[in-house]
Amino acid sequence: MGNSFGHLFRVTTWGESHGGGVGVVIDGCPPRLALTEADIQPDLDRRRPGQSSIVSPRQEADRARILSGTFEGRTLGTPISIWVQNQDARPEAYSEMAEKFRPSHADYTYQAKFGIRNWQGGGRSSARETIGRVAAGAVARKILREQFGVAILAYVKQVQRIGARVDYERVTFEEIEASIVRCPDRVAAEKMIRLIERTRRAGDSVGGIVECAARGVPPGWGEPVFDRLEADLGKGMLSLPASKGFEIGSGFGGALLTGLQHNDAFRMKGGKVRTVTNNSGGVQGGISNGETIYFRVAFKPVATVMREQETVDVRLENTTLKARGRHDPCVLPRAVPMVEAMAALVLVDHALRQRGQCGNP
Repeated sequence: MGNSFGHLFRVTTWGESHGGGVGVVIDGCPPRLALTEADIQPDLDRRRPGQSSIVSPRQEADRARILSGTFEGRTLGTPISIWVQNQDARPEAYSEMAEKFRPSHADYTYQAKFGIRNWQGGGRSSARETIGRVAAGAVARKILREQFGVAILAYVKQVQRIGARVDYERVTFEEIEASIVRCPDRVAAEKMIRLIERTRRAGDSVGGIVECAARGVPPGWGEPVFDRLEADLGKGMLSLPASKGFEIGSGFGGALLTGLQHNDAFRMKGGKVRTVTNNSGGVQGGISNGETIYFRVAFKPVATVMREQETVDVRLENTTLKARGRHDPCVLPRAVPMVEAMAALVLVDHALRQRGQCGNP
């Protein structure tokens, strides 16, 4: 319940932050797809902690191991199980959290729902759960790239009030990865890094915005009404830890325009129907229109801060808590591959649905 995502391409993640490991089961992957751990590892390396000075120092190799669903380097069409071992867990750093609820974490709400919780690193509510999503997203991305010609790129658009200038139609993977903050605007990236470093030293955290673009999506993907493409993208993004907002195309800024200003006029170009502008973000009526799909996801400041705060304990008495452990002062650099993964999972599911329903990509 609540641990699975998708229809035809369905994933179920499992595991806790300080347990034996985390992973995912992928059901519905087409057969005969060339797939090994080497296809999955690059995205996990971009997600893992300890990769730079501005993320959590937890040291995890996060090596993916495919346990089932492949034979001689190709998918069988049967469920694919992927496991990543936890190696650098330090549950002793969370002993105080066994008695006290961390502000803005899931400690209290998990206790209220289940009557029990794994307080070691947050257990299931830890962002470490996203390893399964990113691993599955790597498989989905491979299908999208090889069978449908779709490319997905995400990058840090804003950290607190520091915004970047990025052309979502032209930005490259190399430009994004050139900075440890994963912002392709070099000037803005340096300012973001300095802000994150100052915030870490102050024992605090900051949030911001990740923007994502999916290029090459043909017209026709998506469904009317409840399974609208942007609705599924929104659900996928808002299921990520620390996410607080989603907007596609013009987003909330579109509310400031008139209909005439906002409408995307159609024009024939190169034998294809194209739009002059892309305020719709590549989706109209819940269905892709052939333009680049682009959207933004807002992430709150990481809830764990190294300062004393008011809270309540398991006996429902007022107390205080100063967090310990290893945490990101800003989730954004590691959220980039997470956003890409969820976008890939949504899009591959709709691609397979379109192929099955209408017989075309």
